[in-house]
Amino acid sequence: MKLTEAEWAVLDVLWTGERFSLGELTGALKPIKGWNKNTVYTYLTRMEGKGLVSIDRSHPKPYGAAVSREQCARTEREELLSKVYGGAAGDLIAAFLKDSSLSRQEAERLRQMLDDMEV
Repeated sequence: MKLTEAEWAVLDVLWTGERFSLGELTGALKPIKGWNKNTVYTYLTRMEGKGLVSIDRSHPKPYGAAVSREQCARTEREELLSKVYGGAAGDLIAAFLKDSSLSRQEAERLRQMLDDMEV
């Protein structure tokens, strides 16, 4: 379930609520992406076919997310880990830490997570 940038944009809006009308989605996406109603509808129907969007055509607000943000994020993480780091999570974490600065709270959270892991 590799998401395109456009699919992320649509899902980002869908994840903010329960169900949406086409007009509501277009209103939210037009300022961000410049899309018109036809473009939004095209993405929604394609995404329904991929299992990303649920469409209940009998409902006044037919559009909703069929996947959670966490499901999509997990897939993206797994793909990055596999493709770039050959599945080595430690190498991925080390690369992020090398190129980033952590706040005290983030460092403590990371330590706690590592302590809680079964190794």
